[in-house]
Amino acid sequence: MSHTAHRLARLGFAALLWTALCQPLQAQTDRPAEPEPSTGRSDKVLALAQRHMVAAAHPLAVEAGLKMLDAGGSAVDAMIAVQLVLNLVEPQASGLGGGAFLLHYDAARREIRGYDGRETAPAAATATLFMREGKPMQFRDVVTGGRAVGTPGVARLLERAHRRHGKLPWAALFEPAIALAEKGYPMSPRVHQLLLRDQAIAGEAAARKHFLDADGTPKAAGSTMHNPEFAETLRTLQRGGADEFYRGGIARDIVAAVRSHPTNPGMLAPEDLARYEVREVDPLCAPYRSYRVCGMPPSSSGGIAVLQMLGMLSHRDLSAVTPGSAQAIHLLAEAGRLAYADRDRWVADDRFVDVPVAGLLDPAYLAGRARMISDERSLGRAEAGTPPGAHVAHAGDEHEEIAGTSHVAIVDAAGNAVSLTTTIENFFGSRLMVRGFLLNNQLTDFSFNPRQDGRPAANAVAPGKRPRSSMAPTLVFGNNGDLHLVVGSPGGSRIINYVAKTLIATLDWNMDIQSAIALPNAGSRNGPTEIERGTAYAGLAEPLRAMGHEVQLVDMTSGLHGIMRAGKGWQGGADPRREGIAKGR
Repeated sequence: MSHTAHRLARLGFAALLWTALCQPLQAQTDRPAEPEPSTGRSDKVLALAQRHMVAAAHPLAVEAGLKMLDAGGSAVDAMIAVQLVLNLVEPQASGLGGGAFLLHYDAARREIRGYDGRETAPAAATATLFMREGKPMQFRDVVTGGRAVGTPGVARLLERAHRRHGKLPWAALFEPAIALAEKGYPMSPRVHQLLLRDQAIAGEAAARKHFLDADGTPKAAGSTMHNPEFAETLRTLQRGGADEFYRGGIARDIVAAVRSHPTNPGMLAPEDLARYEVREVDPLCAPYRSYRVCGMPPSSSGGIAVLQMLGMLSHRDLSAVTPGSAQAIHLLAEAGRLAYADRDRWVADDRFVDVPVAGLLDPAYLAGRARMISDERSLGRAEAGTPPGAHVAHAGDEHEEIAGTSHVAIVDAAGNAVSLTTTIENFFGSRLMVRGFLLNNQLTDFSFNPRQDGRPAANAVAPGKRPRSSMAPTLVFGNNGDLHLVVGSPGGSRIINYVAKTLIATLDWNMDIQSAIALPNAGSRNGPTEIERGTAYAGLAEPLRAMGHEVQLVDMTSGLHGIMRAGKGWQGGADPRREGIAKGR
């Protein structure tokens, strides 16, 4: 069979496999508490395009991006328009009050750049920010209000990226979001469902007024929403750039909201915003099969962990492993638990902690870790390794990230690409709404306890430090150097497993991008092996338990978006678990 015929056969198999595996099961057990609520699935169709493509979490945001591309704009121009509309239509996940990681590919120069727009801790923050009477505070006691609000990074990131890679005028990129904010847009079913589950919005006046009716119930799905305050914020940035956000009246209002919260005030000061800078960083790249995979370096752990998983699994012939089998989940879970063990021990903001990045990605080190993976038995709980170049062993981090995040994938007509993961951390962030946008609670991504087992936590709070993230925007290149794949996901600390799954499905199992994204989720974060509830993967629980896995069936609401090369054009995929689409011309 020719390579082309073999690939087509595998693509057909992938479609059949996806249909079978995603069928819901009638009887489910093992339902633990879960911070990523599912709001249902909707089938998505593989998108095809010849010139350019946008994949993002809401159709209105995708249309805004396509409008910029149709006008001759760059991938970054489209990304800015998409992010600003997402702030309106998917406000619980990202926006001007949060942070983001951006990977950009310049096709003409064949150059990849990373932009770290992660939030930073206030200068007044201390390692005991989330401690009370010598004990870590409960997440629910710190998330709402000002205590966990970090200096937002999105506005500076958008401006920096536009100055480097934009083609259209800055002001033009704001027009779609301004028009929607003033003329109205529908309340999305997903936002409505998340509001029904949220108990904190009602206690914050600005957010309550925007999201709830007079009787305190969430505004109905489909009802027309307006956000004139956000429109005015956008017009201010349109005229004066990001300085208006970090030094002007917007900054004053952010600080006032954070510091004056009646029950949970924070420490953010005007100087924190005025001093904020985006970090421009070199991406982390490593070979996988015949490809080169690139991700973000610290302060995100996502790039390292995904590359570690691929590096370990490169010692297995995954093309010979049946997708959706217990063996496939076993291998993904075992590689995941080893990568997460290293993540928790070694990775944090590398301006504050000596992160042995080269050692963690060293092929010989990963080969040794790979030899720990048995075909028959689970490791249970993996221990962190000692990579080359490691100097200080830090304490692990048991804190659980919650997912209020979104991902955007874009390729423009020139072949430039954007992989952007953007977040306000928790759903609806801190619930503090200022000038039409929600503020993050990103500081809860730090370790609450600065010391564990007598050792300092790598991810402890410190002034100006960026909390560790799991966001993993990813770019993949073929052996000819051409861009092959753009992908990423929201999902808190599960992001790493979501992205690794999609890479293996496309690169090893030859699935199209939509089938790969739609595959059920499974993996381990160095604890239980988690399987997505409501899919046929749940039927693999017993075979996995027989291999020594502790199995939990949970909602695993990824929000994967991806674009993959298809001949001379592109194919795009959007996660059926959320409201996004992929669309191109």
